[in-house]
Amino acid sequence: MDFRYSRYDENNAFSPQSADELFDQLSEYMLQYGDEVLDNLSDWEEQQPDVVDMLIRQGLVEKDREGRYSVTPKGLKRVENRALDELFQVQRKDSFGKHQVDFRGPGEVLQDESKKYEFGDAISNLNLHETMRSAMSRHAREGKLADQQIHIQEDDLVLYDQQYQTNCATVLLVDMSGSMTRMGKYGSAKRVAMALQALINGRYQGDFLQIVGFYTYASPLSSKELFASAPKPVSMYDPRIRLRIPLDNSPAFVPQHFTNIHAGLQFARRILNKQPTQNRQILIVTDGEPTAHVEGRDLMLIYPPSEQTALATLAEAKRCAAEGISISSFALIEDYFYLELVNFVQRMAEVTGGISAYCNAGDLGNLVIESFIKGRKKRMAR
Repeated sequence: MDFRYSRYDENNAFSPQSADELFDQLSEYMLQYGDEVLDNLSDWEEQQPDVVDMLIRQGLVEKDREGRYSVTPKGLKRVENRALDELFQVQRKDSFGKHQVDFRGPGEVLQDESKKYEFGDAISNLNLHETMRSAMSRHAREGKLADQQIHIQEDDLVLYDQQYQTNCATVLLVDMSGSMTRMGKYGSAKRVAMALQALINGRYQGDFLQIVGFYTYASPLSSKELFASAPKPVSMYDPRIRLRIPLDNSPAFVPQHFTNIHAGLQFARRILNKQPTQNRQILIVTDGEPTAHVEGRDLMLIYPPSEQTALATLAEAKRCAAEGISISSFALIEDYFYLELVNFVQRMAEVTGGISAYCNAGDLGNLVIESFIKGRKKRMAR
C-alpha cells in the first residue's frame, strides 16, 4: 500500500480515493508487468477488503470460481480510452481528421471545393450556385441576351467534390523479448497499442486491427491478452547462442526471450492477406535487432545478432512489400544508442520503401499514431 503524508488543513475535508482512481493506479502497473499485478488483490482482500469490494462493485475487476482476479471489459475499455486521452491532449485533438482515398462510395461532401460533372457522378451533390454561374458565363460567350431564358447543359454542371473514406487493415507487431522490460519500454508499447485500439473503435470503426506479440515465436493478442501480457523473461545468459529447434518436435524447454521479427512479419502477412481491403500496413515496435528466424520447419535462435537472421527477416519484409503491404518500423532507444538496431530498421525501410524511425518511449505514441494515419492512402475522389 502507498501512503502519502501532508500538513493537516482543517478546511479541506478528507476525500477517500475513488474506485476509478485506484483502478487507474493498478492499471499503470499492469501496463508494465502484466496480470501478475492482480495477484496483489488476494493480499488486499485480507488487509483491505473494502478496497477490493469497491473495485468489484464498480465492475472494473472480477473474481472467478478459482479465486483468480481479472480485469472486466469495462475496466479494459477504461484503460484504452485513458491511453488515448493521454496521447491526444486537448490542444492536439483538432489536428487529426479522418482519412481519405479515391475509391468511390459513401463520402463526406466538401463545401469549399468543386469539380466539373463527369459521367457517373451523383447529381445529388450539385453545386447550384457554381452551376448557374457556369451556365451564365456560357450564355455570355455565346452572345445571348441577359433577359433570355438560361438553359443548363451538361457541361455547365458543377458538383461539390467529395472525400471518401476507406477501410484499412493494420497489424501492430509489438516486441515481447526480454530486453523490453528495461526503462518502461514494454509498458509504453502496450499503452500505444491500446490507444490505437481505442482510436479505431471510436473513429475508424470500419478498420481492422490485430495486435501480434513477437518473441521467440509470434502470436496474436486480443485486447485483454495484450493488457495482461508482459515481456518474456530472459532464461539464457550465454555470451554466444546458436540453436536449431524443430518446430514439429520442439523440446520441453525453448527459451522465449529472443526477438523473432521474421515470424512476426510472416504472421502479419498471412493475417493481412485475408483482409478484403487493398490498404494494408504493418507497424513494428522493437528495441533490438532480430535474434531468431524460421528456416523451413526449424526455428533458429542466434545471439549475438547475425547477418543470417537479418537477411531472412529482410527477405520476408520485402515479400510483404511486394504483396502491397506497407511497413513502418520504430526502434526504441532508451538506455543506450544502439547503432546496429538503427541500421537494421533503416535497411528494412530501404528494401520495402517504408518508414523507419528511432525514438524513446515517450515519443513512441505520436510516431505510431501519425504513421497509422498517414498509412491510410489519401486521394481526392474524381
